[in-house]
Amino acid sequence: MKNNYLLLTPGPLSTSKTVKEAMLQDWCTWDDDYNLEVVEKIRTQLCSLAGSTELLTATLMQGSGTASVEAALGTFTSRKDTLLVINNGAYGARINQISDYLNINFISLDFAETHYPDIDLIEQTLQENPHISHVAMVHCETTTGMLNPLEAVAELVTRYNKTFILDAMSSFGGIPIDMIKLGVDVLISSSNKCIQGVPGFGFVICKDSLISQCQGNARSLSLDLYEQWQTMEQNRGKWRFTSPTHVVRAFSQALIELESEGGIAARYNRYKSNQSLLVNGMKELGFETLLPALFHSPIITSFYSPNEPEYDFKQFYERLKSLGYVIYPGKVSDADCFRIGNIGEVYQKDIEGLLQAVYEAKYW
Repeated sequence: MKNNYLLLTPGPLSTSKTVKEAMLQDWCTWDDDYNLEVVEKIRTQLCSLAGSTELLTATLMQGSGTASVEAALGTFTSRKDTLLVINNGAYGARINQISDYLNINFISLDFAETHYPDIDLIEQTLQENPHISHVAMVHCETTTGMLNPLEAVAELVTRYNKTFILDAMSSFGGIPIDMIKLGVDVLISSSNKCIQGVPGFGFVICKDSLISQCQGNARSLSLDLYEQWQTMEQNRGKWRFTSPTHVVRAFSQALIELESEGGIAARYNRYKSNQSLLVNGMKELGFETLLPALFHSPIITSFYSPNEPEYDFKQFYERLKSLGYVIYPGKVSDADCFRIGNIGEVYQKDIEGLLQAVYEAKYW
């Protein structure tokens, strides 16, 4: 069954026709046309987008974004290290869960899902626990759509000389992040987010000097990021195990289209305009946002469900889908809400179309 709806989700997201078409050719994983011309070029482009092709290195990893988060956590922390997790949502909680599975020593600084991380409390935790070696935080917590305080946390982590691991799954490529200027040591993202590729692999960008010291840390064979990096370095883009070739080629095309759009700054402006138009239009239709505007990201927005006895999310969802738009259910534990993303191949006319569809889909 062919779908003809727009994905207004935090990923997978709607992609361009040309990104889809890039997957129509088959590629050999041993061939230089693939490893040198596609994989190695992607690695260099990612480092450039993150701030430096000289100080940074990028490693691609098969699987979901969570697989890359797990690979990074398991590779960059040794058995002697202690990780501080700044947690205010489902994906911060997932870092805790991964750490528990991998027997990583960790301290979780937990905030409510709708609460902004308290910088003073983070600093107090670092002062009271000098054995903390690493700090991990989710940049855009798509549980709510909150954009966490990257600059303030990065400054704090740098001042206390800790290793900063940033889950930028839903923000990299859509929000400017200069790892070198900020002091981010490790950044994790995925092929199917703001760079607007399709699902199938994640990537970890880090300081070259950091990953070179991580041999033997990994708790997993397939998620050993150090060994994956070493293989790509020594064999010019070769993956240790079967590469998702079609997905990688689509990502290469997506990077070309990111540059054509004007780079991350231009994409950020488009996403930001989309989000502003969405919020203003939804408010005119009687919906209220879960978070105050100060905490919003340009990626996804949570809206309270209507306080009407007739309202049912599933019915509302199906009505919108029939009109060509797919939204997301809520993920907040103590609030009845739903989420609408505005990233991917989504423009002003698409948000305007959604708002008209919401108006038509309302039945209460």
